[in-house]
Amino acid sequence: MQKLVIIPTYNERENISALLERLMALPFGLEVLVVDDHSPDGTAELVQQAMAREPRIHLLQRPGKLGLGSAYRDGFRYALDHGAEYIFEMDADFSHDPDAIGAFLEAAETADVVLGSRYLHGVRVVNWPLNRLILSRAANVYTHIVTGLPVHDATGGFKCFRRRALEGIRLDRVRSDGYAFQIEVSFKCWRRGFTIREIPIVFVDRRAGVSKMNRRIIWEAAWMVWRLRLLDLFGRWE
Repeated sequence: MQKLVIIPTYNERENISALLERLMALPFGLEVLVVDDHSPDGTAELVQQAMAREPRIHLLQRPGKLGLGSAYRDGFRYALDHGAEYIFEMDADFSHDPDAIGAFLEAAETADVVLGSRYLHGVRVVNWPLNRLILSRAANVYTHIVTGLPVHDATGGFKCFRRRALEGIRLDRVRSDGYAFQIEVSFKCWRRGFTIREIPIVFVDRRAGVSKMNRRIIWEAAWMVWRLRLLDLFGRWE
């Protein structure tokens, strides 16, 4: 297992089969781990059908809706346990273009963490309402000012980690979820001295299904950046 794409799912029946087909068709020998939080719409059943046809697809079923951060932590542990060298985060809703995987792999040859940035060299977001775009852009400026994390898009969820980066941080101490999870993991990799590189991506709002964004996720991210800053000041960010 050299290259593993981790896809958390909750009620993604409308998207998952097509996404798996796209990923399997790419010329990189990708393997995919779907981490499903007991989706009531039958997402896991569709993944199991795909697994019967394609051994590079894997499924981790969890007992309930435990959150995005928890799903990625479980996925990261699976990746490390199975020897993956390049470990991707990716959404299930086609907001992340599978065809960008090649650019991530190229960048990862000289970086430990590659972030897909919606805000590098301008704004690359399609079909978002203006208020959502303003909120996202402001959140990233706020994160940079408070934590010093030197990236344009700290809240994005399209990433590639080299194995050494995830091995170098304490996954058991990453407790946040949603946007906050993305910020916390990137911040800890940066403070550990791992090389972070951003590449431009085009983000397209989901074509089917319902967004998981809610007010709790926003407030968690707002608090997390101050928590990271304070822990950093006292040398306890690990």
